[in-house]
Amino acid sequence: MERLHVVLSLTTKDNDYQRENAAAAEQAAAGLGVKLEVMYAENDAITQSQQLLEVIQCKPESRPHAILLEPVGTSLEKVATAAMDANLAWVILNREASYLSTLRDRATSPVFSVTTDHSEVGRIQGRQLSRLLPAGGSILYMEGPASSSTTVQRYGGMMETKPGNIEVRRLSGQWTQESAYKAALSLMRLTTSQNTRIDAVCSQNDFMAIGIQKAFKDNGWQWMHVPFTGVDGLRQTGQKWVNEGMLAATIVLPTLADIAIRLVHDAIKESNRPPEITFTKPQSYPVLEKITSRTGS
Repeated sequence: MERLHVVLSLTTKDNDYQRENAAAAEQAAAGLGVKLEVMYAENDAITQSQQLLEVIQCKPESRPHAILLEPVGTSLEKVATAAMDANLAWVILNREASYLSTLRDRATSPVFSVTTDHSEVGRIQGRQLSRLLPAGGSILYMEGPASSSTTVQRYGGMMETKPGNIEVRRLSGQWTQESAYKAALSLMRLTTSQNTRIDAVCSQNDFMAIGIQKAFKDNGWQWMHVPFTGVDGLRQTGQKWVNEGMLAATIVLPTLADIAIRLVHDAIKESNRPPEITFTKPQSYPVLEKITSRTGS
């Protein structure tokens, strides 16, 4: 059989977890002899849709065997159907999609998702907050785009487990440091923020936590020394920032693209049918028992 050809579509280069997924995918592809193309959608759902339709509609000899994608916005059901009609494998990363069951019933190529349990990510964040703020308080919660199911699930999980004596003020970003920096600046310009008390900053990823921290530092803001938490927990960023004291805690998420490449390789080369959803397990860093109370100044 000819060499397996896979296209990996990621959201943006301006995110350490996306870059880590690309690196993990490249390593897995090299080990399996898979030809891999990585493209980025610049955090734009229309750009991602257009890029993937161009891949699907190209000449058959240039067409890949599989498309792996982390959706920017929706899960691109129409594009998925086009991929299925072209007999391409369709694999969603970091997201569940309700249409996968229907597509799997009709598809001749593999259709599945590989994702983190985002509700559990949120639940871990709520437990981290209970360790950091045992007496309660008020947190600034930095989340991703409102249209993202990841955002919704992480927020819902956090609200499940956070203590009732912790109040939440929400900000929205685009999973990047720059977007969080701008959101924090907008918050600080509000007259109503001048007397607001913040006891911790809880972010849905590490880079946005650092973006808020930088905004506070650059503007001499009063919340600079409160504890910050994040998500992704990569060794050279999130974990490093915890070890250096920049973050009080993070949550380690396994990479997904490398798992997906192995599953799609086995599905196509060895006719193994992957499950509809494969979940990876997030873990607190440090472990919850080592997170101690922190008092902001």
